[in-house]
Amino acid sequence: MHGIAVALLTEDREQLSALQSRLEATRMGRAVFTNVGFPTGPTDSIIRELQDSRAEVVIVDISPRDAQRAIRAIELIKTTTLQIGIFANGEMTQPANIVASMRAGAGEYVDQSAGSDALLEALTRYSSSRSRSFGAGGRARVFTFLSAKGGAGCTTAAVNTALALQQSHGDVVLLDFAPIGHAALHLNLRPQFGVLDALQNLHRMDVSLLDGLMTTTKEGLHLLAGPQQPYPSEPTPGELARLFDLVVNHYRFVVVDGSSRLDPTTRLLSDLSNAVLVVAQTDVVSLWSAGRIHTFLEEGTGRDRLRIVLNRYKKIPGFSDEDVQQVTNCKVLWKVPNAYQVISPSIDHGTPIVLQEGPEISRSYRALAAALAEASSHSDGADLVYGGDAARKKTHGSLNLSPARAGH
Repeated sequence: MHGIAVALLTEDREQLSALQSRLEATRMGRAVFTNVGFPTGPTDSIIRELQDSRAEVVIVDISPRDAQRAIRAIELIKTTTLQIGIFANGEMTQPANIVASMRAGAGEYVDQSAGSDALLEALTRYSSSRSRSFGAGGRARVFTFLSAKGGAGCTTAAVNTALALQQSHGDVVLLDFAPIGHAALHLNLRPQFGVLDALQNLHRMDVSLLDGLMTTTKEGLHLLAGPQQPYPSEPTPGELARLFDLVVNHYRFVVVDGSSRLDPTTRLLSDLSNAVLVVAQTDVVSLWSAGRIHTFLEEGTGRDRLRIVLNRYKKIPGFSDEDVQQVTNCKVLWKVPNAYQVISPSIDHGTPIVLQEGPEISRSYRALAAALAEASSHSDGADLVYGGDAARKKTHGSLNLSPARAGH
């Protein structure tokens, strides 16, 4: 059974039953170890059982009368285990306990009176933070492409970047979360299954089933296809986090085509991503819309990883990268040259341009993919920065690309 492996520790048997019910209601976590009582030392059998159960998260219940024992247990778990998330569960009316538990090493303090929703949000944040950790435990890096406006070239950018990553690194999956999926058309594929099938089968999802839902190109790129017609429902935070939790452990790179989708799912996708690339053009409507997307994502954490990819780029005298940043509140990461004469037939024929050696735009997409892969080996997507002519020096934790290097 897939889901975040959770251990539950409390000194109240009735509370243990309540915690189990809340965890089951999230449909995101599964209890792998439960215990009435806290560990008292590093050689305590509870610590050994925590490790043997391979729990990813441990929830420590803090009651007002036993708060100090719970706080000491958090400190002990923090110092004796590696890479395990610690949640404290308690009353929000006890500020001293909240502060003490966080100082002891808890990453989350969950309101015990808030039902399963508060626990679901905490688990979603935990899963999101793991998905954004470049190179941690072999988890994939996630790049989400969004369109500033219809026809900006978002799907083209996502498809060609994914193929370029597949050719150079392998183990890449393209997730089509567009309102109506077009990635399969760009790749000349006829998928039988897709994103909706994955979301509807999360209760029994494993690696084997996930592979069965994929459509594979001859280059080895996996596609989880988008819907062929509009659908009324959207995934819950728990469902999306569970899907990504499996995907990022199975691939090296995950490329998401969000296209012109702007809804709560877009915020979730952005929060789960290492970098969010807004594909825009150098026209007023496109740049204005990119700014509105930044505003829309301000409620989540994805805004910190937002960057602009200028498509069909032609240099405009007097119009600089600083002007783009001022309008959009986003830094420019990349400039894809204008190549309509070669791009249009490549889309019509289902032969992505990056598979061709000659065109300048092919080199640009390959260089973009290489830059994303290189940056992701050092830091998170928030440090992706387009440097311009004066910033050719590459520093640790940043990505400074000159126009010449980008192939524009």
